[in-house]
Amino acid sequence: MAAETVVLKVAMSCEGCSGAVKRVLSKMQGVESFDIDMKEQKVTVKGNVKPDDVFQTVSKTGKKTAFWEGEAAAPAAEAAPSATAESAAVTAAPEISPAKADA
Repeated sequence: MAAETVVLKVAMSCEGCSGAVKRVLSKMQGVESFDIDMKEQKVTVKGNVKPDDVFQTVSKTGKKTAFWEGEAAAPAAEAAPSATAESAAVTAAPEISPAKADA
């Protein structure tokens, strides 16, 4: 099995929460390293591991766990919202410009 990077979003509100995640990942076979970012609620695990196994292991802590959205579905997820935002900006711009010209 090749080394893999698994990124999860884990609801952690305190050092005890992150400590629970550290404990289970430290005991997990195949984990070479991991990083816990409490501010981002992000856990990055590297090693010879399966994403589903990492997910199940972290879920056992009782913390709400999900795969980090940006890692798996970035192209599809980002395409639609940014296109909508651009359309809204283009639509709004002509309405604002004439008002400023009249003022």
